[in-house]
Amino acid sequence: MREIKSAAMVVNAKSRKGQKLFKRACAAMQGLPYDVDARAVDDPKKLEATVRDVLSAKPDLLILGGGDGTISGLVDLMVGHDVILGVLPLGTANSFSRTLGIPLTIEGAVEVIRAGHMRRIDLGMIDGDYFANCAAMGISPQIAETVPHGLKKVLGRIGYLGWASYQFTRFKPFMLHVDDGKTRRKMRVVEVRISNGPYHGGTWLVDEASVNSGEIVVQAVRGHYKRELVKNWALSFFGHEARHHDTISFSGKEVHIDTEPRLPISIDGEVLAKTPVTARIAASVIEVMAPPAP
Repeated sequence: MREIKSAAMVVNAKSRKGQKLFKRACAAMQGLPYDVDARAVDDPKKLEATVRDVLSAKPDLLILGGGDGTISGLVDLMVGHDVILGVLPLGTANSFSRTLGIPLTIEGAVEVIRAGHMRRIDLGMIDGDYFANCAAMGISPQIAETVPHGLKKVLGRIGYLGWASYQFTRFKPFMLHVDDGKTRRKMRVVEVRISNGPYHGGTWLVDEASVNSGEIVVQAVRGHYKRELVKNWALSFFGHEARHHDTISFSGKEVHIDTEPRLPISIDGEVLAKTPVTARIAASVIEVMAPPAP
């Protein structure tokens, strides 16, 4: 087991709750056998510069605190550095932490770091952009791309859900073209999930996906009507086996994807790409503090 002598922590603390969570994290870190350079970042635009700054000091461990979007947005900066990733799940879904078996409380996640067990894992890639967990095409990026700036801050979750409902009335199934190097398919779908892990939106959706598989998985939810997406979500939420009846999965080192019409792609919640794209796996590219794989 590698000895850790230095560590840094960067927490996305853009809200008042974020500041409180940062203080809880600092308190939970007390007693670790090494110092932690802890930084709370109020402005998300400054997260990347902060991570670059702490990486310049060459810490053995970099702990990132935030949701899936924060982790995915910053993990690119760690690739190629001899640094271990620690995760504090401070988001809503925390799919990456669920995939790794990291407890969803700050104290539980810090205990995983304290235990010191490390795993080397894969990351997904959309063209040249690394991501931790899952990318998607369909209603999720449509909502994220169109939601008015500040709506959730002003009207809260009810306002956001209202906007999501409005966008769902405008959403239409689309045509998917997929080529995994073995099979080429064209089909009408209501959602596409590009997965490095089984969880998406905090729900177990893609059985075949794993952070240690060495392959990227593209799961399509087939359907001509958007009600079929609602059915698949509901069945998946309750873990019903019937959720597989409408899905088909493709896997490989890389998978080429296109759509009719061209569509945005959300990567762990952030709209960062547009079809056509090539989804790849970066096998065993990063080391992370996590419980042993089951």
